[in-house]
Amino acid sequence: MSDNIILLKENNCKDCYKCVRNCPVKAISFVDNHAHILPDECILCGQCYVVCPQDAKVIRSDVDKVKAAIRSGRRVVASIAPSFMAEFRAGGIEDMEETLARLGFSSAEETAIGAELVSREYERLMREKRQSIIISSCCPSINLLIQKYYPDMLPCLAPVLTPMQAHCKKIREGDPDAFTVFIGPCIAKKAEGDNFDCTDVVLTFDELRQWLKEADIEPVKRDRPPESNGKRARLYPISGGLLKTLDPDPDYRYVMVDGIEGCLSALEELRTGAFHDMFVEMNACDGCCLNGPCIREHRETRLRGTMRIDSYAGSARWNSDPLNDISTCFSTKKTCPVQPGNEEIQAVLTKMGKTSPEKELNCGSCGYPTCREKAIAVCQGKAEIEMCLPFLKEKAESFSDKIINNTPNAVLVLDEDLVVQQINKSALSMFKLQNADDILHGPVVRLLDPTDYMDVVNTGRNVYNKRHYVAEYKIFVEETIIYDKQYRILISILRDVTEQEELRKNDLELRRQTAEVTDKVIDKQMRIVQEIASLLGETTAETKIALTKLKEALAHE
Repeated sequence: MSDNIILLKENNCKDCYKCVRNCPVKAISFVDNHAHILPDECILCGQCYVVCPQDAKVIRSDVDKVKAAIRSGRRVVASIAPSFMAEFRAGGIEDMEETLARLGFSSAEETAIGAELVSREYERLMREKRQSIIISSCCPSINLLIQKYYPDMLPCLAPVLTPMQAHCKKIREGDPDAFTVFIGPCIAKKAEGDNFDCTDVVLTFDELRQWLKEADIEPVKRDRPPESNGKRARLYPISGGLLKTLDPDPDYRYVMVDGIEGCLSALEELRTGAFHDMFVEMNACDGCCLNGPCIREHRETRLRGTMRIDSYAGSARWNSDPLNDISTCFSTKKTCPVQPGNEEIQAVLTKMGKTSPEKELNCGSCGYPTCREKAIAVCQGKAEIEMCLPFLKEKAESFSDKIINNTPNAVLVLDEDLVVQQINKSALSMFKLQNADDILHGPVVRLLDPTDYMDVVNTGRNVYNKRHYVAEYKIFVEETIIYDKQYRILISILRDVTEQEELRKNDLELRRQTAEVTDKVIDKQMRIVQEIASLLGETTAETKIALTKLKEALAHE
């Protein structure tokens, strides 16, 4: 099923939870911080694919299967959903047949032919009063929704083939060897085609566009006069279009419901048993097939697309022979996820910080409508506690507050106008402030010289461990200033180094005094040495004189 239809590009998945928020049945689990579709629970509505902002969801491509069939010489026949008029803005089926022929298709027909057969079968069901409540079976996502989540409503689901199945079956009845390819805006059709023998391959409009682009083929678009006998079954892709194809039965009331949310509400009402003799057209896409997940061309001009389809349609019917058998049987595919007990749920809520009902914000940021449903998903292994953004925010704030308010360093947070936005306890103490309101939202110049802060903003260069004296408070500080360009704030971290500075000054003074004493000692010693030398010099001279005289006296003798 969806495990090989909607694929995940893990590198693109960024924990935004948008797919969970938009999945109507919450068939997504987070494993290793990546969103994975749960195939047993998925109804292939394609909402996760449409809303993903990072293009992390990819639809399985089956183009190569069709190319292989063409290369093998098979007669490849396309069944094209009637919404092609909006997607490709063709002048008619002839344009699409010519376009596809350039790719190698043998022929192309309108799926609306099968829709015609389906409408006739719905009319027969009402004429024969087989079911009091008849829910249309044209939308495969609605069929999966009922099979998996409302199995008690299966008796109300019309046991009739979808238009795709009916048309491909009719093609096969005329040509058993034909290779049938359905082309439309729906993802769920791929799963339907995988399980239906008469449909060989299902391509989305996106796949066909990509194929045409790679083949450098422009879709044919010719202006053609409107058909005089336009077929009403071509209205199927617009809201209420199915109902317009039916010849009304006076015993039945007719209701149209679009969008999964609306269909869920309608199914809840219908299961009460309060309604009878009603035909309900249900479509998973808001706007019916015209707003399918793989239709892009008209997405901003839905009204224009509707008008194109309406103009191409008409009131006539195809004169095609009925199928030998157009009936089907829908079986239960009910999912049975383990439901946790209240104690287990409460334990998860406590871990999420939801210790009381008033703390259950039910903000939906995690993708689940209530905190309790999120807790249930955690118990079932589909979600993680960390998906709760208020919990993460509170945890991060608590963690940072504990660090900031317990650090001995003063911390100031300023905006680019040098206005104080945040201050911690150590800073209040450093600057002799009674409370934060004394300086919050005030200019930092009231506390410190703003020159360094202005330089950091202007140059973008941070300052690290700069020492300076704050005369007003008679303290020395060592300051680091960090500029966060992304959030346009400055963070100032100041460490009081007054004691260190005093010790340093004392040490310098001691060194100076020691140097002075040393100089005095050296001077005194030098004088002593000089005096000794002087005395020694005088004694030596006298001795020399005496010895000279003695020498002379001896010489005379």
